Amino acid sequence: MHKLFGYYYIMNTNKEFLSGTLRTIILALLKENGRMYGYEICQMTKELTKGEVLLTEGAIYPALHKLEKKGLIQSSKEQVNGRTRKYYAITTTEASVVEEQIAALLRFSSHLNHLLNPRGL
Repeated sequence: MHKLFGYYYIMNTNKEFLSGTLRTIILALLKENGRMYGYEICQMTKELTKGEVLLTEGAIYPALHKLEKKGLIQSSKEQVNGRTRKYYAITTTEASVVEEQIAALLRFSSHLNHLLNPRGL
């Protein structure tokens, strides 16, 4: 059964798990793939999570705009099949900040895993 929680359309996951991580997820995908457009980020998230996390346009575009305002990413427009597509990429000057943010989330995730599963079962 699918549930609609705010901006995320999630299967078997609570919105609270994703709260605060969307921007870091976007940054990690951009770091790995170079430049991407919003729909592509949504599709990649769906693919990598085997359909467990589905992002909507209502979630992805405000997050992309906030990251761009903060100067962490930059956008460029390109004509593709007669349509204008807006691509996003990490700014070269902020690459180290992005690395730190991703590393911090990975550390937190590791600590959370140890707290919730202390015996490694």
